Amino acid sequence: MSAVRKKNVTQLQSTYMEKYKQQEEALQVKRKGLIRRLIAFAILVAIISYGLVSMVLSQHKTMNEKVAEKEKLQEQLTALKDEQVLLEEEIVKLNNDEYIEKIIRRDYFLSKEGEIIFKVGDGS
Repeated sequence: MSAVRKKNVTQLQSTYMEKYKQQEEALQVKRKGLIRRLIAFAILVAIISYGLVSMVLSQHKTMNEKVAEKEKLQEQLTALKDEQVLLEEEIVKLNNDEYIEKIIRRDYFLSKEGEIIFKVGDGS
């Protein structure tokens, strides 16, 4: 029965004890407020962090797409410059009468006076 025994302790009713209780209650209210503010701040930081991370990832994806497009366009530019060089060389050649004569003989089978042209097969 000694384990079941209750101790009846009376509390002193004094102004000191009342002030102490009020201070403890005020401290508890402050702690609850602090915890609530910290939780709200942590949630706000998490939301902002998520937004920033998603923005960075989308920009990274867009950047990779732009780099791939730039490389493709660079290849096209190189091909067009090569073609331009060939066409400019062709223009210079077409200003030469001998070159024009050679092309006419080859493509249209025209000949000089007294000349006979024989077409030889491709060999297939």
